[in-house]
Amino acid sequence: MNELLIADDHPLFREALHGLIAKLYPATAIYEADNISSLYSLVEDRPQADLLLLDLNMPGAAGYSALVHLRAQHPQLPIVIISAHEDPVLIRRALDHGAMGFIPKSVEAKTLSTALHEILIGNTWLPETMTLRSPVISSAEKEAASLLRELTPQQFRVLQMVSTGQLNKQIAHELSVSEATIKTHMTAILRKLGATNRTQAVLIANQLLLNEKNPEEISFS
Repeated sequence: MNELLIADDHPLFREALHGLIAKLYPATAIYEADNISSLYSLVEDRPQADLLLLDLNMPGAAGYSALVHLRAQHPQLPIVIISAHEDPVLIRRALDHGAMGFIPKSVEAKTLSTALHEILIGNTWLPETMTLRSPVISSAEKEAASLLRELTPQQFRVLQMVSTGQLNKQIAHELSVSEATIKTHMTAILRKLGATNRTQAVLIANQLLLNEKNPEEISFS
């Protein structure tokens, strides 16, 4: 393994994970991201990385949105979820959205080593207590993921900011662009999602939240 990416917002966990992987794979270059913006930049800079370990609760992301976006933009990058969540439904949903495995943060070092080995040779890895159940994502969630994959990286960033309640002026300032540019992005986002307004666009994005009970299903027609 030449390069490995870690995306997690907890410094102590990142440090511990970094140290452990460095011992397991001493020749591997390890890069870290602590929020969703830095993660996207990191992946764009290192698209040929061997593996991304992704926390589901990254600041700036909503549920499986980062996973869906990265799988669409960088299909060659293997992504494994590493998370404190251990609910079988959440694990299954991660696999349905393209993750190669799901590693609970509670696992011991030996188990992590086994998981990484299996994933790097192309296998899927799950906790021993997890059985590979049938897909559980709803038709609305599946359709939402399909629509979101059509967004460009910048459009996706804008939609995520809209989902957190930010106004065009705030988004423009954070992205260092004009409000007119954000309005142009929003027009394209609504068209690609088949949405008529910002609220409906956010509802579509919210289909990928982690809630075991999905948000109320909406029509995409």
